[in-house]
Amino acid sequence: MDKQYYTNLIVSSSPHIVTESDTTRLMGSVMVALFPAWLASIYIFGYKAAVLAAICIIASVGFEYFYNKITHKKQTIKDLSAALTGLLIAFNLPSNFPIWQAIIGCFFAIVVVKQLFGGLGRNFSNPAITARIFLFISFASNMSTWPPTRLESTSDAVTGATPLALLAEGSGEQVPDLMRMFLGFHGGSTGEVCALALLMGGIYLMIRKVISPIIPCAFIGTVFMFGFIATGSLYAGVFHVLAGGVMLGAFFMATDYVTSPKLPLGQLLFGIGCGIVTMSIRLYGSYPEGVSFSILLMNLCVPLFNNLSYKFYLKEGGARNGN
Repeated sequence: MDKQYYTNLIVSSSPHIVTESDTTRLMGSVMVALFPAWLASIYIFGYKAAVLAAICIIASVGFEYFYNKITHKKQTIKDLSAALTGLLIAFNLPSNFPIWQAIIGCFFAIVVVKQLFGGLGRNFSNPAITARIFLFISFASNMSTWPPTRLESTSDAVTGATPLALLAEGSGEQVPDLMRMFLGFHGGSTGEVCALALLMGGIYLMIRKVISPIIPCAFIGTVFMFGFIATGSLYAGVFHVLAGGVMLGAFFMATDYVTSPKLPLGQLLFGIGCGIVTMSIRLYGSYPEGVSFSILLMNLCVPLFNNLSYKFYLKEGGARNGN
């Protein structure tokens, strides 16, 4: 047989479903969905939030370009995956975070987590969330220093600290009310503070069927129920949904195609697991926030969730067919 015959047998990795969507359109849709949160971050924290996002996007795209160039691989920067990773990294950082450290985080996400494992589709964990954990461990002080918001110049109602940090310190009287948390007028990472903007983006993605609602609803619902049951307070349930990175993580990082389960049962287990780990760390751990660690841990469990889902659906299908 000639060489052309063997070439025709080489196919890309699954899935092989042919649709009008491609990686570029999907990544572009997610970036569009993040646009309201980006605008909100600029309004709340000022121009530094815009600068940080631009630099992280440029650095991530640059690292992917030069890695592909050095390793003689096909250029993939046009698929927008590196740009989206850079934007998500910026959203997970305080607006006053040192630029050079943010660039290190982009290098870790693109080169170490993504490219060294084979590129898009082969990474075992979400690059942006893993970069946040890496930066948190490496530069803990800067990752925990929150700049003042625009509202602080006219009101003493909130401080630069995050609501979760204030709660952990026992400063309950300083915790912002739920409306301020919903609108984003409190300390935190640039892209995670405005729940309204993130909710708008998440609904947009679900309407466009870019993401399934299963993981976000299971994640957010579990956080709410855990907070309510643990404290007996509806306020606490809503507080934990609006505080920290729950909304950003649930809609934009836990739903990553590569690092989340493929079937509905697995997605449900994944979302519930994220919620349980997040709230366990918040209420009983030494860190005030647990979203990043929960998503990373559940990323590692995806093969297990996929295996359980396959077995469940095969069993159910066999039972319906009388086998």
